[in-house]
Amino acid sequence: MSGISALQRALASEHAAVYLYGVLGGRTSRGDQPDLAASLQAAYDDHVAARDALVEHVVAAGADPVGSAAAYDLPHGIDSAAGVRRAALAIERSCAATYLDAVPAVAGELRRFLVTALGDAAVRELSFGGGPETFPGTKG
Repeated sequence: MSGISALQRALASEHAAVYLYGVLGGRTSRGDQPDLAASLQAAYDDHVAARDALVEHVVAAGADPVGSAAAYDLPHGIDSAAGVRRAALAIERSCAATYLDAVPAVAGELRRFLVTALGDAAVRELSFGGGPETFPGTKG
């Protein structure tokens, strides 16, 4: 995988995460589940920042950033707090796997960015019921 295609795949993953976290946040009550709502908001903000940084990296590499889809398939079972947590965990695992796949395709500052993003996704997994993993991004 080329460096630019790795960045584009990571960007596509972030577009999906931003969309899905928006949906999950809309299904979560700040009054009834304040910790979950706060974790979802923090994850949303992190993914927006990662998406924006990836857009900048893709543009700096001389390519047009891949756009987001008009809509994404919603996970099943997001009508409860437990279902929202499972969906958020799946998003983080998916993003971690995408970043892990992208790391070998780049070097230098881009590699540091992707490794940091991988670590961030692994830490966010803990907020949604995931456990520590020896090799984040290898569980799907």
